[in-house]
Formats: sequence, structure tokens, C-alpha cells
Amino acid sequence: MELSDEITINAPKERVYAALNDPEILQQCIPGCEELIKHSETELEAKVVLKIGPVKARFSGQVELNTDGAPDSYSLQGKGSGGAAGHAKGGADVTLEEDGDQTILRYTAKAEIGGKIAQLGSRLVMGTAKKLAGSFFSKFAEIVDQNT
Repeated sequence: MELSDEITINAPKERVYAALNDPEILQQCIPGCEELIKHSETELEAKVVLKIGPVKARFSGQVELNTDGAPDSYSLQGKGSGGAAGHAKGGADVTLEEDGDQTILRYTAKAEIGGKIAQLGSRLVMGTAKKLAGSFFSKFAEIVDQNT
């Protein structure tokens, strides 16, 4: 499964990049996120409750950031387990482009799922993934805009 989109944020690129690396901001933006712990500059641990169709599960996962292209781009890789509901792994590549006082954030995300959630059907899973990604970036833009 692959998703890609772009969003314009009313803040300079440095502020957007800093917000993408702020666990408190990320926790507010990730739908269903109960906890986000920063173990190092590149390692995070997340606990998230998600409902996909009739399946509701608490996922626990590890996320690793690659900030080699900072502040123009970065990528992340993660994997998580939701017990009997299944598991997921994937990553995202994010680029930031300055546009005057605004920043254009583009992302491409890939995910693989297994277990009960994989049996729900690709249309339901893809629709939920798009909704979750849209929710994350809308909330992220709102928070960054407020802090400008």
C-alpha cells in the first residue's frame, strides 16, 4: 500500500522541520496516539489505538528517523504489533520546500500489514490509511500555524 500527498503549511521550513521532530507535537497529531517516547535523536517508541472497520487494536511500535537530508527532507521507518489484530511495518519519505513564508510538505508513505487487519480488504484499509494520514497532516498544519 502506498500513499502520497502534499500540504501547504503557513510557517517557514525550519519551524516545520523542528515540529516534525517534536514528540509532543507529533503525539497530538497522530490519531489514537496514547504515548510517544523519544529514546534518542533518531529513535521513538509509540503506543497507538486504532480502529479499522470492526477491528480495534492497541499497537506498540518502534520508529527510526533518518535525518541525513535535514532540513529539506527526512525519512522514517517503523514497525508495530497489535497483538491478535495483526502487525504493520512501513516508512515515509518527507520533503520540505520553502514557498515564501510558507512550506510545502510532500510525503510518500508505504506500509505492509498482516494478521486480522490484512483480511479486512484493501479498500477499507486504504480508505482508513488515507483518512489517518489526512487527519495527521491537517492537525499538524493547524498546530504549526498556531505557533507561528
